Amino acid sequence: MVHPGMSMVATDLEHVSHVASQSNGKLANVSRPENATNSLMRQLETAYVGIAGTMVKYFSCIGVLKSSWDQVFIAFWQRYPNPYSNHVLTEDIVFREVTPDNRLISRRLLTKTSRAPRWAEHYLPVHMARCAYIMEDSIVDPQARTMTTMTWNISHARLMSVEERCVYRVNQENGNWTQIKREAWISSSLYGLSRAFQEFGLARFKSSVTKTMKGFEYVLAKMQGETPSKTLAETAKEAKEKARETALAATEKAKGLASQAQKKQYV
Repeated sequence: MVHPGMSMVATDLEHVSHVASQSNGKLANVSRPENATNSLMRQLETAYVGIAGTMVKYFSCIGVLKSSWDQVFIAFWQRYPNPYSNHVLTEDIVFREVTPDNRLISRRLLTKTSRAPRWAEHYLPVHMARCAYIMEDSIVDPQARTMTTMTWNISHARLMSVEERCVYRVNQENGNWTQIKREAWISSSLYGLSRAFQEFGLARFKSSVTKTMKGFEYVLAKMQGETPSKTLAETAKEAKEKARETALAATEKAKGLASQAQKKQYV
């Protein structure tokens, strides 16, 4: 699905398959959906195991959304577009099915803008330096009221691999809230620059977590008929306009005082 009003990015599946073949075989089942369910479920239920000999940066955090699990589950599928996710260009369902025990299994392909640091751009093909393909697997268990997602990049994964696992469940302290446990593993196998890529990936990931939560809150507020809180850009714009008005008022006042002082000189 391509968002209305958003720039269209061609999702060439042959190209994606080629990129996928370069990413440790994680998408081996994309072209065979009938075999993908078991693989997908195993992946979501198993913690990340780093590539032998590769250093991995690990990040973990727990966030809380003050909305019920049911509301968050619905918002998850409607969270794009929002003012905090302008980098997400397209989202396409690769496959989706319901298991015999009523769990919803999905795999989606997301296309995002991804500006690489200037020092890394010459290591990337021109068409990949500012665009990234992301795979997202998810399992929703309505009986246990849990949703587990796993995302990873299939673009330039040899330079830097970012894998994220999220578990959405009912908050134990407040049944009307939803808790999100987020884990991320950032690795790079590029000799000599692996640490630099990992540090860059970790810093970017930490920054994106805040935007992701803000985006969720924005979508949830709209779903519940509330006025979403203003975005940082909107707040900054208003502050800039207010500062401009204050400056103009101060300038006019200064002109008035100068005019009065000039008149007194001639009296």
